[in-house]
Amino acid sequence: MNREEQEVKKANESFYRAFESRDVREMEKIWATGDNIQCGHPGWRIIRGWNAVMESWRCIFEDTPTIHFNLTDVSIEICGSLAWVTLYENLTSSVEGQNVSATILTTNIFEKSSGGWHMIHHHGSAVMQPPPDEGTPVVH
Repeated sequence: MNREEQEVKKANESFYRAFESRDVREMEKIWATGDNIQCGHPGWRIIRGWNAVMESWRCIFEDTPTIHFNLTDVSIEICGSLAWVTLYENLTSSVEGQNVSATILTTNIFEKSSGGWHMIHHHGSAVMQPPPDEGTPVVH
């Protein structure tokens, strides 16, 4: 993994640390600011713009007492000042006293500026089955 990929990996890991700790201030540091950022939480309509995206994280953090991620099948691609990370979020959470597990297919897009790599887009979609084990053939 080259230096740029390491930096993107670190930015992506920072996103999940902020998510797991439910820390809005840390989440704000990860995202680029501006009206062009976008976020698509599973089951939600697309959210656009800094204020709306940060408000969505506040709502999630207030309604989620605990959340833990096991990230699998992580892939990082970089093209100039843009990078995208695709992965499965295998999450466990507590919602209204009930333990919940889910697998989310996710794309995180980062843009590099003088301040480093910042998220400009996050999209997660629930999948009906967990990702296959590596080496297991998949029939479409």
